[in-house]
Amino acid sequence: MLNKTKQIYLFFLTGLLLSACGHKKVDVSDIDVNVKIGRFDKDFDAMKTGRMAQQAAYLQNKYGAFYHDFIATLLQDNQINTTTDTAYFALIRKVFVTKDYNDLKHDIDSVYPNMDKPEADLTDAFRHVKYYYPDKKLPAVYAYFSGFETPIITDNGIFGIGLDLFLGANSRFYPALTNAWPRYMSRNFNEQNICPRVIEGMAREDMFPENDSSKTLMSKMIYNGKIMYFMDQVMPDKADTLKIGYTAAQLKWCQQFESKIWAWFIDQNLLYESDYPKIQKYLGVAPFTPGLGEKNESAPKLAVWTGWQIVKKYMDKHPEVTLQQLMADNDDQKILNEANYHPK
Repeated sequence: MLNKTKQIYLFFLTGLLLSACGHKKVDVSDIDVNVKIGRFDKDFDAMKTGRMAQQAAYLQNKYGAFYHDFIATLLQDNQINTTTDTAYFALIRKVFVTKDYNDLKHDIDSVYPNMDKPEADLTDAFRHVKYYYPDKKLPAVYAYFSGFETPIITDNGIFGIGLDLFLGANSRFYPALTNAWPRYMSRNFNEQNICPRVIEGMAREDMFPENDSSKTLMSKMIYNGKIMYFMDQVMPDKADTLKIGYTAAQLKWCQQFESKIWAWFIDQNLLYESDYPKIQKYLGVAPFTPGLGEKNESAPKLAVWTGWQIVKKYMDKHPEVTLQQLMADNDDQKILNEANYHPK
């Protein structure tokens, strides 16, 4: 059943938990932001018990383009009229009676009877964003079924949270999806990762997209380091493990071998390497970094982690530099030089 589950869902649509120390704490309690996550998943499900046309019109009015895009993906038809098309209603009725749909709905409802904790986390993070960027228009946030496609989507000021990819590491669905979501990824599919992934998506895809000219590993290090530092500032109470997606053991490994990691990048002449197939293993999600450590114990994303340390060192040396100035500064070489990063 589980292998078929993936197919069905694609029809209707990604202790040492150490908190970062030394981040500047700011008072955001008076900032008027209160996040409410729209439960698209529940509103969509309501179509099966009510008048479909009436509920479809309600969804269209409440969710706008998000609803249309969801249904267009479901039917693979951008021209579908999502409020009047009877063929669309007939297909939705078939989806609602499948065991696959109802099993998933059961588990999502069990894990997320409400969104109180993610809403509180996002409220605090969004207040921090507004503290540093008062003119920033904050996105609407909706929860939905992603079809096990992606944990977070961003589009036109909307963030969608695929609750099917935040059901907890031991969800019964994930063992059948290891080709798409291996264990080293699905271990992070839990509630406490919702806020960090939304904030990371906001930073990378909305506020600070990577410059196309960033080709070298060094430039990608600094870019990623700035993203991680931004996350430090807007989520000051979140653990570093959550921000970067490490286990406690992986974070400890990076801290223990920080000087050796840096020496590896220097000795292998990787800082100014621009051959992406050669450098991507230091940037992407993986179980470990090939070639470093014993018994596959090394952490992944070592360029991201190292860039983070460089940017923190730079900001420690330049307390006069604001977060806004840092994020707008595209002189990667200057940041590297002035960080004077020489871990011991």
